[in-house]
Order: sequence, then structure tokens, then C-alpha cells
Amino acid sequence: MLNEMGGPPRRPLELRRTVNSAAGGARRLDWILICAVMGLCVLGALLVWAATLPGDGGDPMESTEHLTRHLAHMGVALVVGLAVASIDYRTVRAYAPLVYLFTLVGLVLVLTPLGAVINGSRGWIVVAGFQYQPSELMKVGLIMVLATLLAEPRDGETRPMSRDVLFCLLVVVAPLALVALQPDLGTALVLGAIFLGMLVLSGASVFWVAGMLACGALAVAAVWVFDLLEPYQMQRLATLMDPAADPQGAGYNSAQALIAVGSGGFEGTGLFQGEQTHGRFVPEQHTDFVFTVAGEELGFLGAFAIIALIAIVLWRVLRIARACDLPYPRMVCIGVATWFGSQSFVNIGMCLGVMPVTGIPLPFVSYGGTAILANMLALGLVLGVNSRDRGFE
Repeated sequence: MLNEMGGPPRRPLELRRTVNSAAGGARRLDWILICAVMGLCVLGALLVWAATLPGDGGDPMESTEHLTRHLAHMGVALVVGLAVASIDYRTVRAYAPLVYLFTLVGLVLVLTPLGAVINGSRGWIVVAGFQYQPSELMKVGLIMVLATLLAEPRDGETRPMSRDVLFCLLVVVAPLALVALQPDLGTALVLGAIFLGMLVLSGASVFWVAGMLACGALAVAAVWVFDLLEPYQMQRLATLMDPAADPQGAGYNSAQALIAVGSGGFEGTGLFQGEQTHGRFVPEQHTDFVFTVAGEELGFLGAFAIIALIAIVLWRVLRIARACDLPYPRMVCIGVATWFGSQSFVNIGMCLGVMPVTGIPLPFVSYGGTAILANMLALGLVLGVNSRDRGFE
């Protein structure tokens, strides 16, 4: 039967189903989580712009090179993250070993002539002007593999057993060792926190959790007793204990960061008006120390806004984890929340003088192509879980 125009018959029912499916997919996205991440990205772009302006008081619109690159990185990362979110997490799960191996190969290549030393750490691969930091993507690969191992108890078991934990140890040791050779203490701390957080919340035996904590304590003691730290790392730890010990030497970064944060007061000096920021007193202020820009130019209100948005991100990710029926998607969300939470704590703590100075960025805020790509990939994994595993609701 033909319609009035002589064409094939219309199918209003199928059309409605397609529209309803698309609308349902949009409704299943966690828009509070997305808005919180976008808020961090917007604040991050403004802070990167402010941190990279010349100190001569010129027009901000005449110095947008870093801002343009940051927005380009963010745009590409957002597209990739949304693409991952659109794929069924069961399909993504099948590629977890490949993602892990790809990032592990990257960590090995860092130690070859392809690797480049930046800020005292051999953590980058530089080819034809293209820079890539494998340790950032390793966080994604590690979460995917650990979730697979901890979420697949066999023989009717309901929680990870000894063999599962041992496999997880093998998976964690390799990237930890390679990162330690760079050396990159900050990333090593985050990788260790991811493993410990996922192990604790996987339901593994208390014996294994206590054992991992004891091994960590013994490792720290061995590093200290056998003097395995680099001289600059020892200086950073000494500065943490006494920030005023060497304000013009090893403690310079921490001292200037505290001055920048403290000089902002409650409301801040105003965007693009920070003397510490534009005087370049704090190094790497658009990457590792971007929080100090918020503290100085946006004051307590701006700094609190960043912390509040990070807290909302963690809350929504953990809420999605709680709603999961199946263990694998739940473990993915737990891993992502542990990653974002531990890395934010270390980065902000470093700027406030309560953590040693380490070269790790603030999630969704700091400048860096590989870092923002890894953050968006993790966000895509969580959004994909939320749109397809809603057992609690």
C-alpha cells in the first residue's frame, strides 16, 4: 500500500521508537556528572590562560597560544570520551588486555632513545614534535584490567580469591617498576592508590588488604633505609617536614605556591591580575601548580569551587558504582573514583604544602594533552556503565 505521494508507506511506530531510543540514551547520561566535569574544564581553561600570559600586563587576547592548544586538546578528548561512552562496556571490556599492553609498551619505550626528560622525569615520548605521556593512559589500562581480574571469581566464589589477587599484583608491579625508573613518584603513588582502592572495595580478604598495606610500609622503609631516593626527592621530603628550611632552594616551589594561594584572600585578586602568577614565581603553574592560580586570582571562593566540583564528580561516580548490578562495571567506577580522588588530593595537597612536590596534573583542570585525554576516557567508561547497568534503580 502506497502513501498519498506514491512512495513507500511510512512507519510512524519505528520512527517513534528511534526517537524514543535516542531520547532515552540522553536521559540515561548522568548530566550532573557531565556538568561538573565541564565546569572543571571551563575553570581549567581560564586558569591555563591566566597562567600563560606574559608578565608585562599586555592584552590577554594577544596571548592565547596555550589556551588554543588546551581547548583543542579538550575538544579531541571530549569527542573520544563520548565515543567510548556510546559503546557497550562489555565490548570495551574485551579490549582491556590490549589497552594495558599498549600502555605498558609505551612505558618501556620511554626508557629508550625515544623518551625525553622533562622536569627531571623521563616520562615522555617525543616524535616529530608530538609529545605523549604513556603513564597517564596506563591509569586507564590498569583500571580496566584490574576490574576484569577482580570481578571474575570462579567456581561459585563470590569474592576475589588468592589467585586473583596474585594476578593483580603481577599486573600492577610491571607499570610501577617502569614508572619508578623514570622516576615519577607522583604517578607511582596514584597507581598504588588505584590498586589498593579497588582491592579493598572488591570484597577481597582482609588478610590480603592488610598484607598489601604492610608491603607498602616495608617498601617505604626500605627506600628510606637503603637511600634509594634521588637527591632532589630527599630534598622535597625534607622540605615537606620543614617548609622554611630552604625557601630559596629545595623549598622554593612550595614556598612560592603557599604565597600565591595565601595572597588571594577570600575573593582573589581578579582573573589576569595575580602578581605571583604573572611574575612567574611559581614554576609549571599551568600544569602541576594550576591550583595556585585559582587560589591567587579567584581566591578562596575559586579554590573552593574547584574542590566542590571534584567532590561532585567523585560522588556521582561512586553513586553509579553503587547502582551497578554486576561486579565489573562497579569495579571500573571504583577505580576511576580512586584515581581522580587520590590524584586531586596529591596535587592540591602539594600546592598547600601538605604533600611533597610531585609532577602530576589536576584532573580536568591542568594543561596537558595526554592527561585530559586519559581523564575523558575514564569519564567515557563511567558514562557507558551508567547508561547500560542501572540495576539499583
